[in-house]
Amino acid sequence: MWQLYQFPLCPFSRKVRLAMSEKGIPYELVRENPWDRREGFMDLNHAGRTPVLHDPDKGLTLSDSRAICEYLEETGDKNPLIVGTAPARAEIRRLVAMFDEDFYANVTAPLLHERMMKRLVLRQSPDSKALRQAMKLAHDYLDYVDHLIDYRAWLGGVTMSLADLAAAAQISVADYLGGLDWNGHEQAQGWYSVFKSRPSFRPLLTERMDVIQPPSHYADVNA
Repeated sequence: MWQLYQFPLCPFSRKVRLAMSEKGIPYELVRENPWDRREGFMDLNHAGRTPVLHDPDKGLTLSDSRAICEYLEETGDKNPLIVGTAPARAEIRRLVAMFDEDFYANVTAPLLHERMMKRLVLRQSPDSKALRQAMKLAHDYLDYVDHLIDYRAWLGGVTMSLADLAAAAQISVADYLGGLDWNGHEQAQGWYSVFKSRPSFRPLLTERMDVIQPPSHYADVNA
């Protein structure tokens, strides 16, 4: 069975978990704090980043969430997540890149640094200016999700795709860390509520990161 090395607030691990669950691929979670630089984990991935997907029986190790998701897409025949015409698949990949790279750099990473790393590892107080900037940029991204849902059933088109998984993974971490203001984003909130109701997403709503607790609305599928 696959072993997925991850920690609860790693958005890229969340994306892989969602993909594997949607595809019905069994796996077991292995808790890994990458900042600990544990020797056994570094042997699996010299970059020291989560997620890492490892099959000890096959001696197969995969790292980088996009590479892992592409592997799952190529080797699994259930519930494809990159579908449609060539332009449609390109659009899905564009949105995956936007959330994996831009949303992460501008919103998720600053929130994780200020509200998780500074508390658990660095023992420092968060920078309120950095938090305000991340929340401001989150508002802009939610505006874009509103725009997409105005014209599409799902972010990437008429069916759920890897674009939705990538977006929900990043947004869920930002939401957990109290970095999102949903006021004025009815379309985005409606899309996210539907996604939160999916069986693949429910385990994420029950997990907690040590002493860091989410807002009260976080696990509410109607909020």
